[in-house]
Amino acid sequence: MPDLLLSFPLLLVDNDYSDWVSPVVLVIGGGIGFLVVWALTRHTRRVAHEQAAELIEVARREAAVAAEELKQRAEVEIQERRAEANREFDRREIEADVRLREIRAHEESLALLDYQFEQKQERLNRENAAVRQARDALRALSKSVRKRLEGVSQMDAEEIRQALREEVLLECQDELRALRRETLDKSEQELQTDARRVLVASMQRLASKPNNDLTSTLVQLPSEEMKGRIIGREGRNIKAFEAATGVTVLIDESPQMVMLSSFDPLRREVARVALEALVRDGRIHPATIEEFVKRAHEEIDLTTTQAGEEAVARLNINGLHHEIIKLLGRLKFRYSYNQNALDHSVETAFLASMLASEVGLDPNVAKRAGLLHDIGKAASSELEGSHAHVGAEFIRRYGETPIVVNAVAAHHEEVKPETVYAGLVILADTISAVRPGARAESMAVYAQRLERLEKLALMLEGVQQAFAIQAGREIRVVVAPQVVTDDGARELAKQLRAKIEAELEYPSAIKITVIREQRFTETAT
Repeated sequence: MPDLLLSFPLLLVDNDYSDWVSPVVLVIGGGIGFLVVWALTRHTRRVAHEQAAELIEVARREAAVAAEELKQRAEVEIQERRAEANREFDRREIEADVRLREIRAHEESLALLDYQFEQKQERLNRENAAVRQARDALRALSKSVRKRLEGVSQMDAEEIRQALREEVLLECQDELRALRRETLDKSEQELQTDARRVLVASMQRLASKPNNDLTSTLVQLPSEEMKGRIIGREGRNIKAFEAATGVTVLIDESPQMVMLSSFDPLRREVARVALEALVRDGRIHPATIEEFVKRAHEEIDLTTTQAGEEAVARLNINGLHHEIIKLLGRLKFRYSYNQNALDHSVETAFLASMLASEVGLDPNVAKRAGLLHDIGKAASSELEGSHAHVGAEFIRRYGETPIVVNAVAAHHEEVKPETVYAGLVILADTISAVRPGARAESMAVYAQRLERLEKLALMLEGVQQAFAIQAGREIRVVVAPQVVTDDGARELAKQLRAKIEAELEYPSAIKITVIREQRFTETAT
C-alpha cells in the first residue's frame, strides 16, 4: 500500500495507465476515507460515552449529596418536633399532677368532713334515742301515777296534772343538775388528760437543740494594716461597701477584726461573705467591692436554695414549687428572739406531723403546713399584710392546696381555721416557740416587757386590773362595769391593740381579753 501511494504520481504521468488506475485510486481513496470516518466516528462515540459516564457519575454523586442533606434536614426536623412533643408532654403531665394533687386534697377534706358529719349524726341519734326513751318512761310513769291518783282522790285531771308536774320537777331537778355537772366534769377531765398525753408524747419524741444568744457578726482580718485598706483614702472604700451592702461597718480597737451591724441578717451575711472575699483577694477599691458584693449575692442565693432543699429533703416532702423552696431557704438567715426561723419551721413541721399521727389525721398534710407556716417572714417587705397573710397568698399562687393555705393564714388566728390541720399548726407553732431554750431572752427584759404590757393596759380609762399571762402572749383586762359599757369594752380592746402595736416590741402575737363582769350580792337575815 505505501508503495502504491508513492508510485501514484508516476501512474498519473503515464497516460497509458490512466484508464485502469483511476477506478483503483477512487476505490482506495474511498476505503481510506471510510476508515478515517469510521475511526473518527468510533473515537467520537468513545469520547461521548466517557463524557456521558462522567456526567452520570457527577450527577449520581450530586444526587447522593443532596439526598444526604435532605436526610440530615429531615432527621433534625424530626428531633426538633420530638423534643417539642416531649416538652409538651412533660408540661401536660405536670399540670395533670398538680390537678391530681388538688383533687386528692379536696377528697381528703371532703372525707374528713363526711367522717365528722357521720360522727355528729351518730351522736345525735344516740342522744335522740336516749331522750325518746326517757320521755316514754316519763309518760308511762305519768300515766300510772295519774290513774292511781284519780282512783284514790276526788281531784280532777287538771289538778292532778299540776301536782304531778310539780312533784316530778322537785324530785328530778337536783338529780339532773348533779348528773349534768358530773358528766361535764368527767368529760373535761378526760379531754384534758388526753390532750396532755398527746402533747407530752409529741414533745418527748422531738429532741430539739436550744438556741443560744447571738453576738454581732465579726470578720477576722489577717493584720491590722487591712483595716486601713478597708477604710480607704478619705473613707471611700468603707462608704462604697456600706452603700453596696446596706450594713454598717464598725472598726474599733479590737485587734484584727471588724464588726458588721444590720437589722437584716440576710444583708449582714452578704456583707460578711463579700468582705472575707475582699480580704482574701487583697484588692479593695470601689470597683472590686461592687463585683465581690454581686458575687456574694449569687452565693447567698445558692446557699438559701440549698438550705430550702435540705429542709424539704429532711422532712421528706414532695411536690413543692421551686420558688417556694427558694423563699423557704431565706428563713435560714431570719431570727425571732434568736430562734432561727428555718429551724423553727422544721421543728413545727415535725411537731404537727406527730400530733396529726396521734389524733388519726394525715401527717403529711400537717407536716407540709407546719413547714410553710412562717414563709411570709422571708417575703419582700413591699408586700402588704401580716406574714401569715403574705405567706398564704404566696403559696396559693404556686399551687398549694386550700387546706395548707388556710393553715398558714390562720396560724396566728388572724383568719378563722377551717380544718383541724390549722389547729394543729397553731399548737405546734406555740410549742416550738415557748419550749425551754427556744427563744433566748434575759429575765430582766422578759419582766420589763410584761410590766410594760400591764402598764399600757392600766393607762386606759375604766381599767381596774390587768394581768399578763401565757409568757406575755395574752393579757386579760378587767374593767369597771359602771364606767365601761359592753360596746365600750369592745372599743377598749381595739384601743389597747393599737397601743401595743405602736409602743411595744414583742414576739409573735398577743391576745387581748377584756372582761366586764357585774356581781349582785344580797344577804338574808
